[in-house]
Amino acid sequence: MATDILVPTLGESVSTATVARWLKKAGEPVAADEPLVELETDKVTVEVNAPAAGVIESISADEGAEVEPGAVLGVIAAGAAPSQAVKPHRPEPVAPAAPQPKVETPRQPAGPVAVPGTHAAPPLPAAAKLMAENNLTAEQIGTGSAKDGRIAKGDVLDFLSRPAAAAAPAAAKPAAQRTLEEGEERVKMTRLRVTIARRLKEAQNTAAMLTTFNEVDMGAAMALRSEYREQFEKRHGVRLGFMSFFVKACVAALKEFPAVNAEMEGDTLIYKNFVHMGIAVGGPNGLVVPVLRNADQLSFAAIEKTIGAFGKKARDGQLKLEELAGGSFTITNGGIYGSLMSTPILNPPQSGILGMHKIQDRPMVVGGKIEIRPMMYIALSYDHRIVDGKEAVSFLVRVKESIEDPRRLMLDI
Repeated sequence: MATDILVPTLGESVSTATVARWLKKAGEPVAADEPLVELETDKVTVEVNAPAAGVIESISADEGAEVEPGAVLGVIAAGAAPSQAVKPHRPEPVAPAAPQPKVETPRQPAGPVAVPGTHAAPPLPAAAKLMAENNLTAEQIGTGSAKDGRIAKGDVLDFLSRPAAAAAPAAAKPAAQRTLEEGEERVKMTRLRVTIARRLKEAQNTAAMLTTFNEVDMGAAMALRSEYREQFEKRHGVRLGFMSFFVKACVAALKEFPAVNAEMEGDTLIYKNFVHMGIAVGGPNGLVVPVLRNADQLSFAAIEKTIGAFGKKARDGQLKLEELAGGSFTITNGGIYGSLMSTPILNPPQSGILGMHKIQDRPMVVGGKIEIRPMMYIALSYDHRIVDGKEAVSFLVRVKESIEDPRRLMLDI
């Protein structure tokens, strides 16, 4: 009995993946749940494990191929001995036949024909289909982001998103790359960076994104944290950080202003009776946003423990797709890198994202007197199609009030 090796569900807003590396070859025996192949998405690298024990009978998606959820990557034959397994699908080099005295008939290629030009390999299937639909050539798009420079679907979408793409004639040639000066080097963008760039631009082009700012006096939160830090860590085994305060403050504000926690689907709005809080963390391959599911039901300690675990997994490249999916609102903290003020970009289809920043002592007027206070600028970027300006400003004010008086969080007011 044969078992298909399938592409798993890739998570929210992830529709394709690239076959990055096969860990096994056709003809090799495998155990159930043994890692077989690595898939690369715009968020993480995913390992696909063997659904059953047996021998890899065939591989149907080569490295560099673009695949969709549910697609067949290969087949595992049950019970076959390695010597009985079908030979690898990649043909071994064959010595050329001796020339014949007769005139040879031109050989026809056995596989897809490469697009004329500088590309040695044809575009990936999904890319080729999209190129045909838009009357594009490989020369227009240039070198692709898939293995061996093959053009992926994302490369075509990126080309089509350029303002001049729609008006450019099909026969137009891409502008020649400029000659590098001494001390310069040209490095190809990774698939992750290309996809991040495309998604950020799509967010700007799709949503009516605006940002509102406010400032928070962190004195009360810092005093509370300082007073109970040792007891908290001793009791819960985790340090008390400021992120749990902001998660709690945002949860309270989202309950009061549910539009900031909603998303748009066509001409309808989807309101959520839960808060799945995305927390942006830095990893070796870029920024990722794991999700605190049901953050509205978590304690300070549970929030801190989960965020700490997410940070470690991000650094080790161990985050799973299900941990990155389903967020309804996001918090990002540029302050850990020294940012004083910034405009965070929405994480579609979410309608809001809160930006935290560096805490800095500044002179403030308090009770008619000038005092030096630890201040933080906060920013809320929101989709104006869903959230009105009054709601956005009021949401940020509510976050400010909760942080400046943390007792409100304890009393749920």
